[in-house]
Formats: sequence, C-alpha cells, structure tokens
Amino acid sequence: MIIIPARLKSTRFPQKILQNIGGIPMIVRVANIAKEIDSVVVACEDNEVIEVCKTHNIEAILTSNHHNSGTDRIAECARILSLRDDELIINLQGDEPFLEQEVILSLKQTMLDNKDSFMGSCMKEISQQEAENPNLVKVVINKNNEALYFSRAKIPYNRDNESIMYYGHLGIYAFSGKSLQEFCNLPKSNMENIEKLEQLRALDNSKKIIMTKVDSKSFGIDTKEDLELAIKIFM
Repeated sequence: MIIIPARLKSTRFPQKILQNIGGIPMIVRVANIAKEIDSVVVACEDNEVIEVCKTHNIEAILTSNHHNSGTDRIAECARILSLRDDELIINLQGDEPFLEQEVILSLKQTMLDNKDSFMGSCMKEISQQEAENPNLVKVVINKNNEALYFSRAKIPYNRDNESIMYYGHLGIYAFSGKSLQEFCNLPKSNMENIEKLEQLRALDNSKKIIMTKVDSKSFGIDTKEDLELAIKIFM
C-alpha cells in the first residue's frame, strides 16, 4: 500500500500539490506514478483535494487537520483503512511529481529483504556542492546500509580532503503497519527538534533504518521556482 500525505496549506508554496503540470494536478501525477506499482491512497486534510482526486479516479481519505507531520497523517489513514500490522506501507511525498518508479520498487524490495528493519528509506549520490545545501538532507550509513545519522549539515566532515562520497536523502519511507504506528507514538527526540528531521526520532530510540541506494534525478517541489525548474528539466 502506498499512502501519499497531502497538505494543501504549504507555508512556502500554498496549494502546490494542485499546481498544474502538463494538464495534471501535481498530487494526481504523483499518484499515477505510484498506481503502476501498488494500491494508492491520498491522505489529505481538505475536501478540495478529495474532489480533485475523485475527478481523476484516485482514492482519497480525509484526515485530521491537526497533524504535525505527513507520517502522522498516513498513520491515521492506515488506522481508518484497518491495515494489518504486517502490511508494507510506503510513505510517498506528494511534491515529487517526477520521482522514478524504480525508486519506489527498490525501496519496496529492500524492505521485503530486510523484514527486521524498523523502517526504510532511499539515498542517492550527490556532489560536494550539493552537499552544502541545508535543504538537501545528507545521510551517513554503516557497512550494512543502515542509517547512522541524517543532517542538514555537510556530513561526514572531510578533515583531510580524502576522496569521499556524499549521500542525499530522498524523502520516501517504508514501514510495516506496526512500526508506522509505533513510530508515531515514540517521544520526539532532541536531535529531531534541532535538525527538524523526524527520522532522527527512530535513530534516537535505537530503531534500525535500512537505506537503499538509488539513481534519481527527481527533487521535491518546495517553491514556485522549484516547479519552474522541474518543468524545464522533465517536461
């Protein structure tokens, strides 16, 4: 099951998920990518999104408008749908309308191969210049491809100017139904509050996050400028 959390009132780019991309609203474009892989539901807080999804034959469920994160939203959606504890749930962001299907498939397979992991996510190789951008989250991993830390800072620190590979984090997550509900009930961590990265909550509570390396040119749409750039690149 793929659940796409959708918040209409984005601070930096209001109503971005309904922006027209090649004649299709952004949220619908994301859902259509995902529909080729698994069952898809949009979890949203606004009836306008519900109606747009219905028009395009996308299942959508109305959730509370008091959630602090998309993960909380998909957890409520999973409860409404009565998803099983062992259901594999992928949290796909509604602002990545050009995400490659191969990324979703890679994460799905990684979770099937690592059922002892609490959750999973994706990373891609990035340049040193890209690593300087605090909006592009970096991740460092151990030899088993498990996340050690996520940061907006450029990590690891390259003291001796060695040849090094930086990994950028893609905001797509996978949980079991059970681990999703558990994650939302974990206490928020100090590092999560400092970095404003909710995945640090899992690491702070000694939970294993398995990472899968993917090739992707996609990026999240946070501003109107991002949308204009994405359309120029991909359309």
